Amino acid sequence: MAIIERPSTVPALAGGGAPQFVTPSSSYGVFRRPVSSTGWRSWLFTVDHKKLGLMYGGAAMFFFLVGGVEALLIRTQLAAPDNTLLSASLYNQLFTMHATTMIFLFVMPVTTGFANYLVPLQIGARDVAFPRLNAFGFWCFLFGGIFLNTSWFLGGAADGGWFMYQPNANALFSPSHGVDFWSLGLQITGIASLTGALNLIVTILNMRAPGMTLMKMPIFTWMVLVVQFLLVFAIPVITVALFLLMFQRVFGAQFFNVDAGADPLLWQHLFWIFGHPEVYILILPSFGIVSEVLPVFSRKPLFGYKFVVFSGAAIGFIGWGVWAHHMFASGLGPVSVAVFSVSTMLIAIPTGVKIVNWTLTMWGGKLRFTTAMLFAIGLIVEFTIGGLSGVTHSVSPSDTQQTDTYYIVAHFHYVLFGGAVFGIFAGFYYWWPKVFGKMLSETLGKWNFWLMVIGMNLTFGPMHILGLQGQPRRMVVYPEKLTGEGFFNLHFWNTVASVGSYILATGILMFLINVLHTARKGAKAPLDPWDARSLEWLTASPPKAHNFDVIPHVHALDEYFHLKYEEVDTDAGPRLVKVKTAEELLAEQEANADEHIHMPSPSYWPMIVAIALPIIAYGIIFSKVLAVAGGAILLLGMFAWSLEPSVADDSDYDPPQGGAPSKELASV
Repeated sequence: MAIIERPSTVPALAGGGAPQFVTPSSSYGVFRRPVSSTGWRSWLFTVDHKKLGLMYGGAAMFFFLVGGVEALLIRTQLAAPDNTLLSASLYNQLFTMHATTMIFLFVMPVTTGFANYLVPLQIGARDVAFPRLNAFGFWCFLFGGIFLNTSWFLGGAADGGWFMYQPNANALFSPSHGVDFWSLGLQITGIASLTGALNLIVTILNMRAPGMTLMKMPIFTWMVLVVQFLLVFAIPVITVALFLLMFQRVFGAQFFNVDAGADPLLWQHLFWIFGHPEVYILILPSFGIVSEVLPVFSRKPLFGYKFVVFSGAAIGFIGWGVWAHHMFASGLGPVSVAVFSVSTMLIAIPTGVKIVNWTLTMWGGKLRFTTAMLFAIGLIVEFTIGGLSGVTHSVSPSDTQQTDTYYIVAHFHYVLFGGAVFGIFAGFYYWWPKVFGKMLSETLGKWNFWLMVIGMNLTFGPMHILGLQGQPRRMVVYPEKLTGEGFFNLHFWNTVASVGSYILATGILMFLINVLHTARKGAKAPLDPWDARSLEWLTASPPKAHNFDVIPHVHALDEYFHLKYEEVDTDAGPRLVKVKTAEELLAEQEANADEHIHMPSPSYWPMIVAIALPIIAYGIIFSKVLAVAGGAILLLGMFAWSLEPSVADDSDYDPPQGGAPSKELASV
């Protein structure tokens, strides 16, 4: 599909013309059917990175609510001893799908949504490198997530835990199709992660604005880049494991069968070689968000920018050498245990560097405690708690005792909820005015924050005590006679945790109320409501289809801030003086806008190719005929996609005023 020029929505300006766009007589090379830039079809067939970012975020938030309901059912079951609300089978399905949903269908895609929307804006680009591949990735994620959850209605969901240890996940111990849905669904979502990672890596490395060297990139973009490299190397590992699991269950292979001479520990090694880098895939984007939020609301540059960059890269690198601390109870041997104990201690160092840098960024700053700032500070506090409990896992004797207890549940929820999710909510409140042009309510936002903080600590704090008292993970019921007495009473602390989960859910509800209130009655956002520092705020709110009327030239880190402020000498010493407003900077862009701006046209082929994948997966489980039909759709869709023209055909255009459009190669 050729890059085209779209009808401009920018008004004509005095002293300069708005960008001129060209509407092709057809938007689609094969079916030649034009699509409006508004309406539902404009969303279904879009290749605009901003719309795709919003679609990632919206779908991920839906799955977040699904995973939240699953969590509430788990905590309701454990609120009292000898509870019979849920059967053991349903309980197993719930905790398996809760973890799978939160990790693969919420945190990963919602941070991908942030990256899709913001990275091109932060680096001064008009689009991503491969717009149609970007759309394909989104549809793979959405269809994979839907496919995974249809297992609830087709015989039952996966019930082997999100780690799916062998031999528990083989056909003997899990005879339903739930594990088959799990293995195939994650392979489809893995395609989304891999294509998205390649797209963002090429975008960041090749499409930065003139003058933006790597060491002038915003920290969020840096952390996204590190995460994409982690994905490129981690996703193939879990893909191999999932293929082995699928072939064992569906086609009778013997990859993990002890009777056939295989070793079930092979699965654990493959899973955790992916699984521990996965932790940093989840948390590093939130580290990037916090590194954007704290300087803005501290009125200071980020302390130790280079240290934050290299500590993030170090976390990504060292994260490959700690996977076996999940396996200390499996009998690895003293040498392996010692090596992985040391590496687990080492990875705390770059993490600590970030916490020190964030703290010193706030130190001496003029702090503004907006909701975004509160969530950023909340991440620092809660993640530090989770990090300290995590370091205890480097002590192999204690880790061997803790590994299957609620102590571990407490640890990873402090890290992933207190860390990743708090960072995500900081991003919601910080960038909402940029994305939607409206301000979320700060009053409702603070209710949202405090209910989540209180609820999270009441939910997961007691789990440290429960774990140290020996309550196993994944237990469906605990007898009244074994709950203990006094401070260490299991019934009491389980009840506290369950009450906390409902308070936490109320905090999430406050966010949804805030979103609805803002959509209906929210105040229009100023162009630069926070006095921000990075380039995404140089555009309109919401940004134009082409992002920038003129591609900015970058001269310094925090370029946008330096466009607004200059340092002048006064009797009291150097001080910053505001020389331009956000409105003046935007007006300058519009007044000097490029005459022709080429943007890629929509395409429905990415969606058609993506929908073939779950059809094939259903066929593998239920009917080989259906699998063949899905394969045919896949091949025909890829063939039609390849026929979309790669060079603009002048006959497809109504020439704009000022001359004919130039020909350009399309993006994939």
